[in-house]
Amino acid sequence: MLLAATREFFCQRSILEVETPILSSSGNTDPNIQSFTTSTNTPLYLRTSPEFPLKRLLAAGYGDCYELGRVFRQGELGQFHNPEFTLLEWYRLGWDWRQLATEVCELIHQLGGDRISKYPLRWVSYTNLFIETTGLNPLTATIEQLNQLADQRQINPQSQLQTNELLDLIMTLIIQPKLPASQLTIIHHFPISQAALAMENPENPETALRFEVYLGQHELANGYQELTDAGELEKRMQAENQQRLATNLPVLPVDNNLLTAQQQGLPQCSGVALGFDRLVMAISAAESITDCLAFDFNRA
Repeated sequence: MLLAATREFFCQRSILEVETPILSSSGNTDPNIQSFTTSTNTPLYLRTSPEFPLKRLLAAGYGDCYELGRVFRQGELGQFHNPEFTLLEWYRLGWDWRQLATEVCELIHQLGGDRISKYPLRWVSYTNLFIETTGLNPLTATIEQLNQLADQRQINPQSQLQTNELLDLIMTLIIQPKLPASQLTIIHHFPISQAALAMENPENPETALRFEVYLGQHELANGYQELTDAGELEKRMQAENQQRLATNLPVLPVDNNLLTAQQQGLPQCSGVALGFDRLVMAISAAESITDCLAFDFNRA
């Protein structure tokens, strides 16, 4: 019923449902996301997201569109992760990040039933939330200060982490658990070092037009006001491959089809990906993602 209700939500807003390829000749260069690879002479990669082909459709003039389907990420297995899961991703032409984040919350409220539909929203910048919870400014804190905070909270692993890895660790293990349980929290304006494929914030180049939506303490959605500059896109992909190389991860082929489409013109838009299984977890008050899957990784 939730799948049908989701499709009805988008139908009422005249957003086109599409299907894009599950296999690709290029992988996701993000060093934090690992692709499954087919064992052939010319490897193919199971998609970690439909983002790239959806953007190619936008560049081809398809207009607002969404996909609700399976994606695959290697090494992601736990209470909130399964290597194969359902992702809902959609794009809105001409919208800024705040409009799209509002629509994400409207979807969650509509699907969430009587309990979740009453949850209030809190909009807070990444920087302000970090300062409020830890006393450190993430844009100016040194790696020594971040390590000291991690040590004080006894969350610092044995391996040496870089600044962004420490920021992620602190967000996940210190800040996220303190988010109110009965609230939707929209965290926005991430550090530019964590921009991914979001535009730089024109009002503050130290931050990016990226947001995440949390239901209670659980991250559900990650969205951007999308980067449209093809040259900057290629630069970021190459930088990600350099990060992969530095951490002994395989360098992956860049998606030249996306680069070509973006060179021809990706319209101004905002996009978001929402973990549908996590949303089902929250609505059903399940303890583990496996409670929401007919066939989890251990039973596939």
